[in-house]
Amino acid sequence: MARNKSEWPAKVLALVRGGNLPAAIAQIKVAPTVADVTRLQTLLAQLPPSPALAQLNKVVEEERALLAAPRLHRSP
Repeated sequence: MARNKSEWPAKVLALVRGGNLPAAIAQIKVAPTVADVTRLQTLLAQLPPSPALAQLNKVVEEERALLAAPRLHRSP
């Protein structure tokens, strides 16, 4: 049986669209997996550019790099 994809990226995107960037950044810092962060990056790319979004993209990229490091993987 196939697993459903995580709802985490959509929930973080809702925070971004609602204008609650500090909460979105806090959620990104505790992202469950690299795949979830990558899906969030894809969703954020669809939003219109803004200075706040540029900063958020930087945070997402940094977190994706940290999670991709083998020694920092979190157990499920």
